Amino acid sequence: MSDLYDDDAVLWSERQADLLRRRARGELANDADLDWLNIAVEIDSMGRSERSALASHIRTIIEQLAKLEASPATDPRASWQETVLRARADIEELLEASPSLKGSLDKVVEREHSRALRLAAAALTTYGGTPRVPLDGLRYSSDQVLGPWLPGDAA
Repeated sequence: MSDLYDDDAVLWSERQADLLRRRARGELANDADLDWLNIAVEIDSMGRSERSALASHIRTIIEQLAKLEASPATDPRASWQETVLRARADIEELLEASPSLKGSLDKVVEREHSRALRLAAAALTTYGGTPRVPLDGLRYSSDQVLGPWLPGDAA
């Protein structure tokens, strides 16, 4: 089975899932066919993937909030706002599927600030925009990143 893992991960996962379901139903399954080491690798990978997706969505939101707050441009604002709303919806879905990630939100928001601000600065530079406010002075709380707030709101 380890060879199949290297050659066709989708077929490997389908066969492993079938063997695990059969075993869970109490059917006899050949334990030699269960690729325990790679099953563990894939389970661990799934958790890393979920954490990575959360960080990516948060980074996107912070980048777009920074562009909304700092850019003098008017035309792309609606698109930036739409991107924020879409990323927030993606986070909502991710947290519904993996509620244990909620405990790491503040830490992820803090960790992704510098990356997101670098991306915002690069985007503004690429399009010739001079920031209205220094990007390195921008900080967003978890409530601002994850809630309904957008730069320019009274709240």
